Amino acid sequence: MLKLKGEHIYLRAIEPDDLKFLYELENDTAIWEVSGTATPYSKHVLQLYLDNAHRDIYDVKQLRLCICNLERKVVGLIDLFDFDPKNNRAGLGIVIKDSNSRNQGIGNESIRILVDYGFSILNLHQIFANVAEDNEASIHLFEKLGFHKVGVKKDWILVNGGYKNEILFQKIKE
Repeated sequence: MLKLKGEHIYLRAIEPDDLKFLYELENDTAIWEVSGTATPYSKHVLQLYLDNAHRDIYDVKQLRLCICNLERKVVGLIDLFDFDPKNNRAGLGIVIKDSNSRNQGIGNESIRILVDYGFSILNLHQIFANVAEDNEASIHLFEKLGFHKVGVKKDWILVNGGYKNEILFQKIKE
């Protein structure tokens, strides 16, 4: 039986009470580079998103889950995006909000759980991730979890007037 729970965290659907967390996260300019965000989000826009968060992955092509510690505190978000049921693939994105919660195994557990869910429940054949070439922690994490570097997107991310490469990682179901 598949559980969306690990030893130290669990994944759950986004709830209306998550508006404050989502507002703080989406408006944190330090993570805009990772999320591709270019403008702030209002609480109104985020509330509209939450009002539609119940929609099916087959309809909206995305599944966003809260990463919670065992004290039930939301510490991050993890997504399957660009869900393609015809070709059985999806992208994976993850963000841990507070730097104090990073490098604690939360990302590792969250990704393992979501990959298992994607492969066993959604019948995905492959999951991919896009990582900036200077994000050494994420590169190490995805490699540790069996993702393989399959390509480099040159000058993919514009940051402070300069371009960065982005690495494409892929994990294929065995």
